[in-house]
Amino acid sequence: MPHIDAAHTTSPEGPTIEAVEGFTPAELRKLRSLKDPNGIQKFLDVMPYHLATSAWSPRRVLHMETAHCLEGAIFAAAALRAIGRPPLIIDFEAERDTDHVLAVYRERGAWGTIAKSNYTGCRYREPVYRTLRELVMSYFEVYFNLLGERTLRAFSHPVDLKRFDDRDWMTTDKNVWFIPEYLLDIPHTKILTPAMRRNLHRLDRRSIDAGLVGHNWGKERESRDDG
Repeated sequence: MPHIDAAHTTSPEGPTIEAVEGFTPAELRKLRSLKDPNGIQKFLDVMPYHLATSAWSPRRVLHMETAHCLEGAIFAAAALRAIGRPPLIIDFEAERDTDHVLAVYRERGAWGTIAKSNYTGCRYREPVYRTLRELVMSYFEVYFNLLGERTLRAFSHPVDLKRFDDRDWMTTDKNVWFIPEYLLDIPHTKILTPAMRRNLHRLDRRSIDAGLVGHNWGKERESRDDG
């Protein structure tokens, strides 16, 4: 498999650039052209949201130019790594709803996120949140199911995807199911007490409509034949 290794460099004003193996020179140039977390988010925003039972690697997302939330987060983590930041993701757990995976990064001690979502408010966050919980709670009001129920319940600690380097998570042609399987097994921190959950109200119609701007209502397609 063709690959390029970037020299390990440090700068007092920027992140460390480390070796990124597996990508072709052209692929790595594309990732580095995104420059920063906001550039990565803009790249994801241009991609259509696809409905598929798949777990594509960042290389496949780069070439297919479409992704869902899991694939978008994993792609963003690889892009963060390409520009010298840790490839970190976190997992949100929901009740009566699907979970959500996001890439996370820090600037000047504050947390931000990069994310692909079929819901308007569940995407990017600027790095202004002092703690992970503060960051997570910024999603609470915009995390809802189609019944209007607020469904966010718990979050994981950041996972460094370097732990999967021996499985070629960035460039494999196979689905990377081992990443979401790992997320299912790690501890999550609850954000609500039982009393809080019982007393939640549904969103109003206006808030629901705002959160569904650009929503892809297409039929989900299967894509598990390649591993």
